[in-house]
Amino acid sequence: MNTVLNITRSILGQPWRWRALSADARDPDYAPDDLVTQLLMARGCPREELDAHKAPSIRAFMPDPSIFNDMERAADRLAAAIIAGENVTIFGDYDVDGATSAALMILLLRDLGLEARAYIPDRLMEGYGPSGEALVKIAAGGASLIVTVDCGAQAFEALEMARAAGVDVIVVDHHQCATALPLAYALVNPNRRDEGAGAAHGHLAAVGVAFLLGAALIRTLRVRGHFSTRPEPRLLDLLDIVALGTVADVAALRGLNRAFVAQGLKVMAARRNIGLNALIEASRLTRSPTATDLGFALGPRINAGGRVGKSDLGVRLLTTRDPEEARAIAAELDRLNEERRAIETEVQITAEAMAASQANRAVIVVAGEGWHPGVIGIVAGRLKEKFGRPAIVIALDDAGIGKGSGRSISGVDLGNAVLAAKEHGLLIAGGGHAMAAGLTIAVDRIGSFGDFLEERLAAGVARSAGDRALLVDALIAPGGVTPALVASLDQGGPYGMGWPAPRVAAGPVRVIKADIVGNGHVRAVVAGDDGKSIKTVAFRQADTPLGLALLGAPPHRRLWIAGRAKIDDWNGRNAAEIHLDDAAWAD
Repeated sequence: MNTVLNITRSILGQPWRWRALSADARDPDYAPDDLVTQLLMARGCPREELDAHKAPSIRAFMPDPSIFNDMERAADRLAAAIIAGENVTIFGDYDVDGATSAALMILLLRDLGLEARAYIPDRLMEGYGPSGEALVKIAAGGASLIVTVDCGAQAFEALEMARAAGVDVIVVDHHQCATALPLAYALVNPNRRDEGAGAAHGHLAAVGVAFLLGAALIRTLRVRGHFSTRPEPRLLDLLDIVALGTVADVAALRGLNRAFVAQGLKVMAARRNIGLNALIEASRLTRSPTATDLGFALGPRINAGGRVGKSDLGVRLLTTRDPEEARAIAAELDRLNEERRAIETEVQITAEAMAASQANRAVIVVAGEGWHPGVIGIVAGRLKEKFGRPAIVIALDDAGIGKGSGRSISGVDLGNAVLAAKEHGLLIAGGGHAMAAGLTIAVDRIGSFGDFLEERLAAGVARSAGDRALLVDALIAPGGVTPALVASLDQGGPYGMGWPAPRVAAGPVRVIKADIVGNGHVRAVVAGDDGKSIKTVAFRQADTPLGLALLGAPPHRRLWIAGRAKIDDWNGRNAAEIHLDDAAWAD
């Protein structure tokens, strides 16, 4: 950083640097004069797109859906099904992206005059994605069209069985595709290897792809005169669930995804969706949800149904017309989320101990018998955060078959590596996207699989580790950490994957008091030389060098602190605080 704040090695062992500005902002003839502009340009926003990014709208970022392969074919087939009143089933995944994608399609088709059914496979009994048995069973029940959402891109055998059963299948997905594609009636996926202009939207979650299909479908029906006798639905009214699925699936919040989330939060604030409204209340949110709430309050509760409960609870919640049913499902999801946390903690303790013995590995691969498959993705994410490397957690069953889930770090494409491992015969099944992947593996292949990932990803992980630094957006005096500052920082949002939340540094400060609260969190009050104090929280840091430094800081020593400025609104308060990422001794 500059001479005012030159941190080369912090308490957590990393340098602090100013976040790199875009090429426009580095132009000596151009000096951004407001904080929001600086935030946007530091995240790669070109100068000519500043206005669009300051108020991201669907109109500004929405592509013509017809640029995607098979989009028109899928829209034509769905339109024909609506006009003919066919029996249609939406087959979704059991996570938030799958639930919101399925809900979007069901709600839109309902508005268009067709009541579609939902089929969400059981995580434990059926596993991920469409099986041939499930598709044949749906066809036997009378369905002439099945739309898979957030799954299907790798379902070769299942789609062959569906075709033999005489049912058309439209695949709406965003996971990595192989060169060969399964035999679907239409396969809409920006990550098809033969995709053209649509490949620029490969960062979309499946719910975003479903929204684009919805736009193409409405346009097709408009041309066919479907709305001469009925009102045209407002697709934008479904942006609340698009925003939820996009954030919860950790999709990069750039381009169209930023507009989805920014506009979706406005729709969500209006509480139009009965189920979402009930979930917001069950989450004990007393204000309009933020993007952070989607990822850490609402999303985990939807996920809990698929992880440790009934897989269809999320779709049922988001599509119900009955407020009483919505409240009951939301309460059940809240209870299941608490159960999920307890299970997750048990697995995490064992997995962390195993991961600690892999210090010389670029990719963490751990496996255990009796681990609940519903929490392994969350635990993989925890390991990735703690060790700074991609992590895969595998739950083994009694037959020696493992279900695995992985999470990656920026710049390391884990989904593509897992797909390559499958093509090399190391996996029974597998796929995903850059930041997350899922797989099925025989226990005797785990070692070879780990070696394959090591060889393929070690160089990328090393590059990422070499670039490891804490990136800071602003240097603030202790007295400047105020609600007004938080409001200014929030104007550069929504923040999330690919559009990181701003980090501020403040100090020098002394620790006035510090203690441990909750599950290993360190709460500290610090004060600058001017006596202005700041409340800080270091989450899950009680046993780390950062937590120990805060708890044992001598009164005469001063610190620089860095983290995210947030509003503490507990019990109606409106005070600013910093959620700490790191600290460094100032003297």
